Amino acid sequence: MLMRKAGPSGQNKPAPSETAPSYRLCLAKTFTDRDGQVLPGRLILDHCHIVGRVAAELIQRYPPYLRQALFPPGAALAAACHDLGKVSPTFQEKLRRACQIDIPGIPPRPHLSINEQQWGGHAGVSQLTAQALDAPNHVPQILGQHHGFLPQISQYRAYDPLFGQEAWQQQREALFNALKTNLNSDWPQPDSFAQMRLLSGLTSVADWIGSGEHFENPQQSWQEHITPALDQAGLIPASYRSGLSFEHIFGFPPLAVQQPFFNAVQQPGVYVLEAPMGMGKTEAALYAAYQVLQQGKASGIYFALPTQLTSNKIWERFNAFLRQILSPDSPHQRALLLHSQAWLLTETEMGEEGRPGGAWFHQAKRGLLAPFAVGTIDQALMACMNVKHGFVRAFGLAGKVVILDEVHSYDSYTGTLLDKLVDLLRSLHCTVIILSATLTQARRQQLLNYSDLTSADGYPLITAQAKGQASQQWAITSPPRHKVTLQLLAQLPLAIAEALQRAEQGQQVLWIENTVAEAQQRYLDLAARAQELGIACGLLHSRYTFFDRQQHETYWVQLLGKTGWSERSRQGRILLGTQVLEQSLDIDADFLISRFAPTDMLLQRIGRLWRHDGTPRPASARCEAWLLAPALADAITNPQQALGNSAIVYNPYVLCRSLEAWQGLNQLALPQAIRPLIEATYADRSEQGEMARYLYELEHGSGSGKFRRAGRQQLRGLASITLAENTPTLPESKAQTRYSEQDNEEVLLLKHWRYLSEQGVSQLTLLNDQTLLLPSARHRLSRHGWRQLSAKLMQQMVHVPTAQAPAPLARQTLEQWGLQHCFYLGQPEYDEALLRIALVDEAGQLQALHGNTLHPRYRLHYRSDLGYQALTP
Repeated sequence: MLMRKAGPSGQNKPAPSETAPSYRLCLAKTFTDRDGQVLPGRLILDHCHIVGRVAAELIQRYPPYLRQALFPPGAALAAACHDLGKVSPTFQEKLRRACQIDIPGIPPRPHLSINEQQWGGHAGVSQLTAQALDAPNHVPQILGQHHGFLPQISQYRAYDPLFGQEAWQQQREALFNALKTNLNSDWPQPDSFAQMRLLSGLTSVADWIGSGEHFENPQQSWQEHITPALDQAGLIPASYRSGLSFEHIFGFPPLAVQQPFFNAVQQPGVYVLEAPMGMGKTEAALYAAYQVLQQGKASGIYFALPTQLTSNKIWERFNAFLRQILSPDSPHQRALLLHSQAWLLTETEMGEEGRPGGAWFHQAKRGLLAPFAVGTIDQALMACMNVKHGFVRAFGLAGKVVILDEVHSYDSYTGTLLDKLVDLLRSLHCTVIILSATLTQARRQQLLNYSDLTSADGYPLITAQAKGQASQQWAITSPPRHKVTLQLLAQLPLAIAEALQRAEQGQQVLWIENTVAEAQQRYLDLAARAQELGIACGLLHSRYTFFDRQQHETYWVQLLGKTGWSERSRQGRILLGTQVLEQSLDIDADFLISRFAPTDMLLQRIGRLWRHDGTPRPASARCEAWLLAPALADAITNPQQALGNSAIVYNPYVLCRSLEAWQGLNQLALPQAIRPLIEATYADRSEQGEMARYLYELEHGSGSGKFRRAGRQQLRGLASITLAENTPTLPESKAQTRYSEQDNEEVLLLKHWRYLSEQGVSQLTLLNDQTLLLPSARHRLSRHGWRQLSAKLMQQMVHVPTAQAPAPLARQTLEQWGLQHCFYLGQPEYDEALLRIALVDEAGQLQALHGNTLHPRYRLHYRSDLGYQALTP
């Protein structure tokens, strides 16, 4: 017999003798008409039935192989039952008050206190109801977390007075039985944690679509809208041209390392390709993906890269690939670029959470659901984290080819998450392709969760773990490509003079620093002098508005790539930047200057040097790299003083080990030198003296204040907390995928802001002097209008460290101005408003709205060429 526990004392409880209305009378939604009036919306039976049918159609859109492998029978019923908890007195009273009219058949309860946060609202009641109905393992959690987080309900039971006692629970059970009949199904039997996350994501996405504009008006029939709603959400299966060769797609025959790799990738599993920079790893991965797609063993591709800049450039190559492999009648003519705003203007419809201002409207999240998308690794990592809507990301990636590029770059914290992600993707029948130029033997074993591959030290190297098969490895013989002359020096003025001299000779110079502030300072050191000499000078880093960043990226990456060959001889150029320039970019410099960094980062930077054989170069050009580095003894004695800010960005032990490995190197033969340098830097060894202390601090942490650094053990522990299955769900703003001692904020930069109270609109002037009107009320603009407005405002955003961000405004103020209709401001119970705002004056200095204090410590500046700066007065 089921034990029934009363709810916590002191809370409002319906009278024990109360009777419940029929579930057929209970509302699921309100409906806002064109005049902004809130009216009763869909009944709960209709809404749940709609969501169940949407889920069933979603499943049918997977290839048969994946449909059978991923979804257990009854998956659609779980989605349909997500809102069982809306058959409850508190929820129905909440809707009655929202409509400000009585609901037929639902008695008003004007004295009932509604405080649903304590039990997670109607989702928590849905979870309790499923538990009371003895639903299979994992199913109650699927229902409970359909709004993105798992309610904390351990002290409650479905029969508690708060939820209407037995009378209302009987109606919830009757609704469940009606849905079973309508869908001709019973509860699913999820067999793993991975499958629970998959079905949770299916449930949320089906609910979003089933709550969208196709189904809002309760007076309209809904059955004929299921297919159009899914099509408009962009969830349309792709069709492919069959039998295409590698050469047909890319225009050249496969290289020695490419052919054996894509021959190995024929089905889901985990595959690793280790090869030097510029050896065609991207094309090898894409052709392997094509093979799996055309066999019906994958549902799409997600290409995950380290940074937004690298994502932007791969996107162009990805689209060219899609144009070749997609059938002429396929609706998918290009991949979604998750960091671009162009897709916002497409008329996709994902329901309430996916509209402007919704939690899933942000392009970096929503694109995961598209069949083809390019983005950063961060969004993929959240698929395995206990973060709001993490399971929607898992659903979006399930069954796809997931390409993880530049995997070597991740620290102990991110590495722990990445290992878990690979395990999750393997369970979700993904084809995981890991690309790296600088992977250590130990890291490869961790990624594959397989310790028997210790003898493999060839390079390039292919490792294959096809699903259900033994692991295999192949080493590929690669002839020397070129030699790089090296010079380590500590004198910054010499490097500045050399950069100017080389550029004056017509060379294309690349200069990479380890921090944004130092890159900005080098730009200021060089720009004026370069202009006097007729040299073009540019800067690329992460702290530009989206609009400015796109302008700089497009200009410089085209100039220094193959498309810019005809322009190279017109003038010498110097491009300065940060780590965004070191990975996945097809840029080709004549001369490189780099601040010293860990070995794998340096090798990536050198990979931008003399990248293509046919690139036109001045006669004076030599394949040469200068590394700004202190003496090894100085670095070991006092790394903070000798290495400066680099010892904050990177661990001092790793920097000292790297500096030791590069001592005495005057020339680098690539790719033969890559593996020995990597192993010399990262191989385990015992230490003495200062290096023993640095090694201990690497493992256990060190320092305080500016130089505080978490150790590997703490990083792995912090990462594991985010993966815990039974801890409270983290809001996305608090979920870190890359460990940092500082958080980041989104800042909206404008020239002017004026609130016109009589009209109920805000008048905004953008940095390009364009004027926009932002209504306070959502019904004042159409969905298309909000989408266009949001896209324009998002181009004015810049990401900055929290310590350097403008002071936050009250959430109430932002909502009064209507910003919640364009931006997701976060969950009030977790976050202060996530959006910061500042005005940029004519001198480039940032000012606060209404004369408030902008920042207590820094003078904040923004220039389109320099980006965002926080300067000490």
